[in-house]
Amino acid sequence: MDCLEIMKSRHSVRQYKDAIIEQGKREILDALASSINSENDMNIQIVYDEPKCFNSLMAHYGHFSGCNNYISVTGKKSPDLDEKAGYFGELLVLKAQELGLNTCWVAMTHGKSMAKVEKGEKEAIIISLGYGLTQGVVHKNKELSSLSDVNDNSPEWYKKGMEAVMLAPTAINQQSFKFTLNGDKVTAISKGGPCNKIDLGIVKCHFELVSGHKVD
Repeated sequence: MDCLEIMKSRHSVRQYKDAIIEQGKREILDALASSINSENDMNIQIVYDEPKCFNSLMAHYGHFSGCNNYISVTGKKSPDLDEKAGYFGELLVLKAQELGLNTCWVAMTHGKSMAKVEKGEKEAIIISLGYGLTQGVVHKNKELSSLSDVNDNSPEWYKKGMEAVMLAPTAINQQSFKFTLNGDKVTAISKGGPCNKIDLGIVKCHFELVSGHKVD
């Protein structure tokens, strides 16, 4: 399954089966997290077999159930931490999907995580992880014209990149961003809203993986 197909198959899932994630899959996810951490001032941690974080009033309010595993997207405090958290967290989300697992980005509706947040670090966001009771549902999209300047004359790589962006998860499905192309230079800006910098990192990740072009 190529990257775009993985993106198409991935949807947010909040209810999970009582099933343990196999050791081989843990090793693959842990290795990716370790690689990301060593190169990007991150301290992403994957917490397995820990039900307390999602056994809280806030988690139940968010309709989570059965979640015993999660990814703590933690890194050194910096102005760009949230964007980095979105970008690198989404790499793990897509890898989890490739491995047959399900995920959901979770900003507030969870309890205290067991991740070790060191001095000078911040836990930017958590991602639930496990085997979903379902595969989730496709999210609604805004009009492509409101999210980018893509048109019939745009290069194919830009169109493909924007197809990937349309598949990206965003907080409350707000899709509060805009992509523009000037020559070969792609720029993406946030229009604000909750978790907007994390969302920006996620959509940049999708665009770059599929288009092969960097986003400023």
